[in-house]
Amino acid sequence: MKKKLNKNFWKNKKVFITGINGFVGSNLAKELLNNGAEVVGLIRNKNRKTLLFAEKINKKINLIDGDIENKKILKRIITEQNIDICFHLAAQVEVGLAQKYPYLTWETNIRGTYTFFEALRENGKKVKSIIVASSDKAYGEYPLKKMPYKENYELKPIYPYDVSKACADLIAKSYSKELFSLPIAITRFSNIYGPGQANFSALIPDCIKSVIKKSKFILRGNGEHKRDFLYIKDVVNLYMQISKSLYLSPKKIRGEVFNAGSNRGHKVKDIVKSIYKIGNKQKNLRSIFKNSKFKKTKGEIKSQYMNYKKVNKFFGWSPSYNINRGLKETFDWYKKYINKIV
Repeated sequence: MKKKLNKNFWKNKKVFITGINGFVGSNLAKELLNNGAEVVGLIRNKNRKTLLFAEKINKKINLIDGDIENKKILKRIITEQNIDICFHLAAQVEVGLAQKYPYLTWETNIRGTYTFFEALRENGKKVKSIIVASSDKAYGEYPLKKMPYKENYELKPIYPYDVSKACADLIAKSYSKELFSLPIAITRFSNIYGPGQANFSALIPDCIKSVIKKSKFILRGNGEHKRDFLYIKDVVNLYMQISKSLYLSPKKIRGEVFNAGSNRGHKVKDIVKSIYKIGNKQKNLRSIFKNSKFKKTKGEIKSQYMNYKKVNKFFGWSPSYNINRGLKETFDWYKKYINKIV
């Protein structure tokens, strides 16, 4: 269910997004602009094969070069741009890369997070709403009978990417409590997909690319892993709802953690089948699954999906997109823009 976001609230708000050139950051910037906000984004490298550049969103916002680990730049942005609201989305998001180079992932996801909060703390309490993107991966592995994840579950990750998100999550909690009392809310969302996702190590864009480009798709594992998927438009809508509520009612929202997903898991192989059906390439499925059985994938949690009861209670939110509708819209976007982001 999608609530009206009240465009009057966002009009002329100065919003700072870290990780703005990423998939979620680009989509969020696009919607904030549609609601009248003035958007400032931190960008480390001007990779033009992203939604931000493909749809020319970059021309409507203030992009500032810099690293998330650079406190001086962060403080300058927050002060000079008179920032009202922050979305901390900057992260190294590739699970495989985290396993190969954990140090780099921890530098961005952990050091980058505490540096960002220190810049905010040293700037006083001028920023009224700070949303932090954690992840379902922060929970670590729980038995199937404990699914879906709930906000009160202990964080017990093992793998490098998962650990980095849990650490950032706990750092955010520390800055939101009595000692510093920054107006922070933490989000733990399931796998996000949709138009503009340029990380082709992720399942859905990788699979869609293979159908459109007629390239070989390699299924990691046997396809039996269960994952929860959340469409980007639902994500952006919820981010903006939480941020607005935090701005208007900080004592009610500050320090809260919110899960979001579809409340169910989908087998990876079923997602693959759906995408190949949308692309009318079902005949290719047999060769994909033929040699994938009984493979064990290191560093992969078997089942992950999210309970969204709390965000429904606080905001009346529930996903408006089911997986089939979301995949169809996503596929159509890639058909139009695939050559601009690959």
